[in-house]
Amino acid sequence: MKKFKKVFAVSMALVLAFTFIACGATADSSIDDQAAVRGLDEGAGEIWIDDEAIALAGSAASSQAALDACTAVFNIMNQDRVARGLSALVWSDALTNAAQVRANEITSVFSHTRPNGTDFWTVDSNVQYGENLAKLYQSADSVYTAWMNSPTHAANIMDGGYKTVGIAICQTGDGSWYWAQEFGY
Repeated sequence: MKKFKKVFAVSMALVLAFTFIACGATADSSIDDQAAVRGLDEGAGEIWIDDEAIALAGSAASSQAALDACTAVFNIMNQDRVARGLSALVWSDALTNAAQVRANEITSVFSHTRPNGTDFWTVDSNVQYGENLAKLYQSADSVYTAWMNSPTHAANIMDGGYKTVGIAICQTGDGSWYWAQEFGY
């Protein structure tokens, strides 16, 4: 477990050490109106990997508080899943990369549809099957509580079929946080 924590911390630092985008934000915290889910057959035979967006996701530094918040959500979520008889999710670097892209994108278009008009899962169709988004929550506890108070978001978090997860935050110039949580099988 100690080795996992060290590898996890290094992975988080590398993946999330890339987020700082200047843009505006509204004053209220919010989650999107519903979580997104991609069916197993949806997009079958189509491979989408937006390498350019994934490369651009790593453009600047994130605060230690944001890194710690992603780790905390991961830990809270897994404690909750195990307490409910579900297996803990495994951290996925590929999903975290996709989450970073999505967190960056939702600073301009807060939607499960990407700014280019494609579905959320087109960042990396090999791994993305569910998505939770939130904006302006400044702590792991607050965003996790908001997601769990939303039936569609809670359904993603507690889906026994999901085996992997990635979480990322994009911090805007005014200090606002935009969250993306991506799920996979």
